[in-house]
Amino acid sequence: MDSSTLAYVAKDMGYDIIALHFTYGQRTEEKERACARTIARMLDAAEFVEIGLEHFKAIGASSLTDIEIPVEEYTGEVEDVPGTYVPFRNANLLAIATSLAEARRAEAIFIAVQAVDYPGYPDCRPEFIEAFQRVIDLGTAADPRIILKTPFVRMAKADILKIGFALGVPYAATWSCYQRSDRACGVCSSCHHRREAFRMLGVPDPIEYEE
Repeated sequence: MDSSTLAYVAKDMGYDIIALHFTYGQRTEEKERACARTIARMLDAAEFVEIGLEHFKAIGASSLTDIEIPVEEYTGEVEDVPGTYVPFRNANLLAIATSLAEARRAEAIFIAVQAVDYPGYPDCRPEFIEAFQRVIDLGTAADPRIILKTPFVRMAKADILKIGFALGVPYAATWSCYQRSDRACGVCSSCHHRREAFRMLGVPDPIEYEE
């Protein structure tokens, strides 16, 4: 949901889109892939690049990649690090995005990290993004430099959704659930934050929920 909205923001800013999608053994891998391809097509993306990161499945330690670890239901309690955190995932994703951006001579990398609703994810913090921008500056030969853009990092999901409505984002073609691909579970933290954002704006969520 956030990434799709951000892609529409980038397009609205005048950027041509190279859609980069990752599969890493997540429970809803096939559904996410289908949604990503749909959004890329609707944005008339110049390219759709899919990268497999099977090492996350081997590493484990996350309920997104290890089916032996249950996806916890949202309780409202703030966790230091939630079970759905994939160890150092965003650093891996950004490293590959940087390689692609440099190879394609892209001006910017957009990533929809958001620290307001997900305070337990260390790789979504503004400090992490600032540090990775320094990594990009030091580790690439790009000229001009590649800019890491994270306009949602200090926004709540309802604010992101409001932007998406203004840009006509097709939310029926997006997926947020951590554990189901047919009908969203409605109880994981991702489902909770999505449903709450739609509720706050008084708009029905176009996807189906189990409960």
